[in-house]
Amino acid sequence: MSDIRHSLLRRDALSAAKEVLYHLDIYFSSQLQSAPLPIVDKGSVELLEEFVFQVPKERGAQPKRLNSLQELQLLEIMCSYFQEQSKDSVRQIIFSSLFSPQGNKGDDSRMSLLGKLVSMAVAVCRVPVLECAASWLQRTPVVYCVRLARALVDDYCCLVPGSVQTLKQIFSASPRFCCQFITSVTALYDLSSDDLIPPLDLLEMIVSWIFEDPRLILITFLNTPIAANLPIGFLELTPLIGLIRWCVKAPLAYKRKKPCLANGHVSHTVAKASGPGADRDSQLLYSKLHLSVLQVLTALQLHLTEKNLYGRLGLLLFDHMVPLVEDISRLADELNPLHASQEIELALDRLAQALQVAMTSGALLCTRDDLRTLCSRLPHNNLLCSEFTSQKPLTQEVRGTRDRGTEQLPECRDDRHVLSGS
Repeated sequence: MSDIRHSLLRRDALSAAKEVLYHLDIYFSSQLQSAPLPIVDKGSVELLEEFVFQVPKERGAQPKRLNSLQELQLLEIMCSYFQEQSKDSVRQIIFSSLFSPQGNKGDDSRMSLLGKLVSMAVAVCRVPVLECAASWLQRTPVVYCVRLARALVDDYCCLVPGSVQTLKQIFSASPRFCCQFITSVTALYDLSSDDLIPPLDLLEMIVSWIFEDPRLILITFLNTPIAANLPIGFLELTPLIGLIRWCVKAPLAYKRKKPCLANGHVSHTVAKASGPGADRDSQLLYSKLHLSVLQVLTALQLHLTEKNLYGRLGLLLFDHMVPLVEDISRLADELNPLHASQEIELALDRLAQALQVAMTSGALLCTRDDLRTLCSRLPHNNLLCSEFTSQKPLTQEVRGTRDRGTEQLPECRDDRHVLSGS
């Protein structure tokens, strides 16, 4: 690697970046012929940091800076490399070498360039880059995944009005990336504060994706070898818990939400984006999303059985439900029950439906006593009480939940067919 470094030092920044990708392509292609999982050694990472991310090797040296045009040209070089490399295994190892966090000063440059590369791949529909990004999201700690999600949301849902349509179109190009993107976004926007409520454009896009094909939520789970113990601190196998959190907390979070002030006044743009009309649109979308999530949960029993995981793997953990119930309890206490009774009732109805269907399908592994104790801290709700105190047979419980799915959600009666199966 030292000989390669000396030759790269004589080149300009862009030529050196292109050359280091070429050398590493040859290096890893050779390794892959003898080993299924080549080792990304320290020398390879240092070459990439110095000649792609412009992190100086010498201590105390000033970092180099590419100007905007050079950075755009570098992104085009990288996009072209991944597009032209025909072997997925080589693409994946190069992408991992480039963007796996190292816990050093190069990570900020690494994450910044990754966000711009994936954003460019979305804009010009470079599927190989999106597929590599999907794998990266699956094996990278969630703290980095949400940074990438935020960069894409900023680019396509916040900065340029209407640009979300470009992001929306990748649904058919890379469903696997879309699944991982949804999981990252639900980890980012947890509705814990007004700043962490998903933008309307983003919500509308995700609901349209899932409503068009609810199986999108399960792509990573259905196509991933399942380890005995899933790693802690990484994205979940599915976005189910994040989507359930959205649907259940939304009525209360939007009721709590305060309009942003500009110079002491609500601006016309903010009022339009967060006024009563926008909130009504959002709640209709959450209702539609809730029905789709219940549909996915009802299908999970078959998939878990096919993988011989029914009763052995819970895609929803009881530990996930504890903070969700605590959040609902806190929000209900914060809001005046006299002014938010409908929102509290709707949130609790959705929670009861999600818990019941998840238990029946095998997605949630816990006992009724566990849930009864957990939900005892919540305000009284007829549906919660009936679900976790009755002794109805499971088949009857599922049928009852399906029947109630639309009756409890009057704002979305047109979506009755989603749960009825017709």
